[in-house]
Amino acid sequence: MSQIEELVERLCPDGVTHVSLGNVVAYSTTTIDASELTETTFVGVDNLLPNKAGKTTARHGPNTARVTQFQEGDVLLGNIRPYLRKIWLADHSGGCSGDVLCIRIHDTSEISPGFLFQVLGSESFFRFFTKHSRGAKMPRGDKKEVLKYVLPVPPLEVQHEIVKILDTFTDLEAELEAELEAELESRRQQYAYYEEELVSRSQIGPTYRLSELESQGIISLGRGKVISKKTIAALPGDYPVYSSSGAGSGEFGRYGDYLFSDERITWSIDGGGRFFYRPPHRYSITNVSGWMTVDNDIIRTRYLYYVLTAAWRHEKFDYTRKAHPSVIRDLYHISVPPLSDQDRLVRRLDTFDALVNNLTSGLPAELNARRQQYEYYRDKLLTFKELKS
Repeated sequence: MSQIEELVERLCPDGVTHVSLGNVVAYSTTTIDASELTETTFVGVDNLLPNKAGKTTARHGPNTARVTQFQEGDVLLGNIRPYLRKIWLADHSGGCSGDVLCIRIHDTSEISPGFLFQVLGSESFFRFFTKHSRGAKMPRGDKKEVLKYVLPVPPLEVQHEIVKILDTFTDLEAELEAELEAELESRRQQYAYYEEELVSRSQIGPTYRLSELESQGIISLGRGKVISKKTIAALPGDYPVYSSSGAGSGEFGRYGDYLFSDERITWSIDGGGRFFYRPPHRYSITNVSGWMTVDNDIIRTRYLYYVLTAAWRHEKFDYTRKAHPSVIRDLYHISVPPLSDQDRLVRRLDTFDALVNNLTSGLPAELNARRQQYEYYRDKLLTFKELKS
């Protein structure tokens, strides 16, 4: 029997009281003058980090003269896009914006800040929080519904033991994440070297500028169209829009119409010139991105993507030198090996790329599995038999 089980058996063998959140907490009603705050004592929704990663230094100050005051032990919850799971247990006092819920315990002799933080950081709570959010474009949590969330309130001794265990889990997860991220970065660097080696070996024979290939009808280059956030809001849908301002894959939003459905290479004109491979699907790109189609009977699209990516690593684009189609047409030179050689290189690089980047394989999958394991144990530790009245 674990220590927690022994404590539960000794202190609450018949179960524990379950209450609505509003019975044990309230939202902070005190305010503070914005002029008293600094980049470290102001918390806006922008400097709360996703996935329960705490907070960072504020880049923007308050936009009102007075803001909600928080104190050590309060739990701060990002109330815009609840699915981002932004939460922080305050370890100092300060002020927060109206888009942050400041949750304060009525009586810390009944429930500890650490225990409340673990409860509100659970997947169970964030499912509830997201379910009761309102709005499609920028959903917000419903403050009244949040206070209806039901939580167990075991004896303080049990709470402290649970917090101690979960804090240990958090530390172990952070250590593992740092180790795996370092290993993953090492693999990425190894992959980049491996990719460039294979690509350079394939580049034998005469080389052609992209403009020459274009004049021969082998490739076509162009730009996307103007699609703003306002445009997307007017016609929301399921088709991705890619832009230089999007993170990760470059996705900017989801639109109700699309420009393309075929295989293409796209790149960011204003965002550093990075190339992306787009397999066949319905999608659009904005005017700050370029597109390229390829005659696959002469050059495989994915092969050209790998060749251009390897070359791009040695270039530098910024606000003074942008990757306009007119620039890259004469910047990049490639040779065209037999299709069998192109296919062989693509197979090898695709395999390695999946090992490094795919969440279902390799190190990212291990990290994701550990996170899921941690959340499973958190939910188990926070589940108690309800005391019958």
